Amino acid sequence: MTDVPPMQAAAQKTFDAEGFALFRALAALRPFFWPADRPDLKRRLILAFGLLLATKVVTVLAPYGFKWATDALTAPAGAPTADAWMAVAVASPVIMVVAYGFGRVMMVALAQARDGVAAPVVMNAVRKLALQVFGHIHNLSLRYHLTRRTGLLSRVVDRGRSAIETLTRTGLLTIVPTLIEIVLVLLVLLRQFDWRYMAVVAVMVAAYLVFTYSVTEWRLNIRRELNDNDNDASSKAIDSLLNYETVKYFGAERREAERYDRSMARYEGASIRAYTSLAWLNGGQALIFATGLTLCMVMAVGDIRAGRNTVGDFVLINALLVQLYVPLNFMGFIYREIKQSVTDLEALFNLLRQDAEIADRPGAQPLRVPAGAIRFENVDFAYDPERPILKNVSFEVRPGRKIAIVGPTGAGKSTISRLLFRFYDVSAGRVTIDGQDIRDVTQTSLRAAIGMVPQDTVLFNETIRYNIRYGRWDATEDEVARAAELAQIDGFIRSLPDGYDTEVGERGLKLSGGEKQRIAIARTILKGPPILILDEATSALDSATEKDIQDALGRVAEGRTTLVIAHRLSTIVDADEILVLEAGRVVERGSHAELLAKGGAYAGLWLRQSEAERARETLARAGEDAYAAAE
Repeated sequence: MTDVPPMQAAAQKTFDAEGFALFRALAALRPFFWPADRPDLKRRLILAFGLLLATKVVTVLAPYGFKWATDALTAPAGAPTADAWMAVAVASPVIMVVAYGFGRVMMVALAQARDGVAAPVVMNAVRKLALQVFGHIHNLSLRYHLTRRTGLLSRVVDRGRSAIETLTRTGLLTIVPTLIEIVLVLLVLLRQFDWRYMAVVAVMVAAYLVFTYSVTEWRLNIRRELNDNDNDASSKAIDSLLNYETVKYFGAERREAERYDRSMARYEGASIRAYTSLAWLNGGQALIFATGLTLCMVMAVGDIRAGRNTVGDFVLINALLVQLYVPLNFMGFIYREIKQSVTDLEALFNLLRQDAEIADRPGAQPLRVPAGAIRFENVDFAYDPERPILKNVSFEVRPGRKIAIVGPTGAGKSTISRLLFRFYDVSAGRVTIDGQDIRDVTQTSLRAAIGMVPQDTVLFNETIRYNIRYGRWDATEDEVARAAELAQIDGFIRSLPDGYDTEVGERGLKLSGGEKQRIAIARTILKGPPILILDEATSALDSATEKDIQDALGRVAEGRTTLVIAHRLSTIVDADEILVLEAGRVVERGSHAELLAKGGAYAGLWLRQSEAERARETLARAGEDAYAAAE
């Protein structure tokens, strides 16, 4: 049975369709910042939490040095002191000032120590999440990847990863200690002053948090709109850049710029609303805090005049409340960040909740390929139920034989290769390899047994060596070079200044179509699978190179079961059997000679291609004659 990744399982159990809640998010993230297999990270987390608590205690106690120094400086000479610390302060106010400064330094030092201790925990959580999301995306079906937008998917993953880091840092190392600091301040106010001060500060804190919550909830809708417009603008920009050449072909630069600008205009409007709402939030928070601070200071003035408190107490309450503003303001920031992160996590967890359409069955075993016989038995398939693609298709490729599939565009030729790779499951019937239904074996073993040379080759933005070795990662340098020789590209590679270390560019754009195709052929040769699929593998090559490659592929295909999907019929005349597909059905089958003799669909395709080829040759000769006459 395929294991469900813990993050995906947590998402399925913890998050519902109504949205995310902070504590649900933290519960789902718990395996990442409290990993069961990393006791060292658990110890770090406990230590970091202890350091943060120590920071809060020092933060509350530090203003006392300020108070005692102030009282010492304002006390009449020779006045009696009942407080031992006050006696020290009177004797040397400088000591209290130094103690206050030391406390301020310790606040920063402990906070920095906490961040350093917690960093491995946070980054391990981020790495584990990123790896799980990356793996999950690769497990999703081809259907999903054909419909998703690359730029949008990238933004969702990046934002989700950042959101995890935000939640881990703020939720784990800040919220609870900050609440403890607020409680400590309230207790100090009750002990040092009286209940009125504590009540004013408690009401002020409650009003501050309620206001922050209310406004942030309002801002969340703006944030979602902002993200949607940002995603839209980003995906349009990436889509346009990926189609750079097409834009140039049609002179559509202005149209693309206008399309991008429409998205950016919506993003601009949402950004303005976001900044405006943030100004309201910050202004309201400042007003609430300033009101609470002013009330406490006014009460302190009255108590000093009544002789119940000292000037040092006036300084103390000011320092305490000013210090309280830092965690209070941070609580507002935390809440905003957490709510915004939770918004970003919605998309990420929706992605993680996407079911892999194609999954290994319980108890799936590795594919065994003693011979390599392929059978399609009464196969039906449709990408969309309304539009069937294959209808009752049956054929067999015996071990070591070569079968070709031809037919007009849309007949279902490439669909057969996708079904064989199990990118999709058949709607009816079955596909077997050596008698094993491919739905009953592991996908990894199935795809390891099949080599594919596609019509449209896309290379990694890496070196030529990397792209060839992708076929078999443990291959030696000699094996890589031998595969390149068989694919007729070794000489070209060695002629380059950097040889096999030449970078091919994004999607292989630094190479020609034929060069990319030959690298793809070399990659498959290096893989050395028992089954080969050639999807118009020489379509991008010139006639001379095509013959060389066909000879090389013929040598590679010896002893291997080969399935060729062809448009150019001249490349498959040597096939053991040719299947002709029309509208998803096999309408003819036989050898090249047999099908020509029938005079049916295949013969018609051959005739049309032959005439087209002769016409191209006639035009080419006419061009050469005209050039020679001009000379």
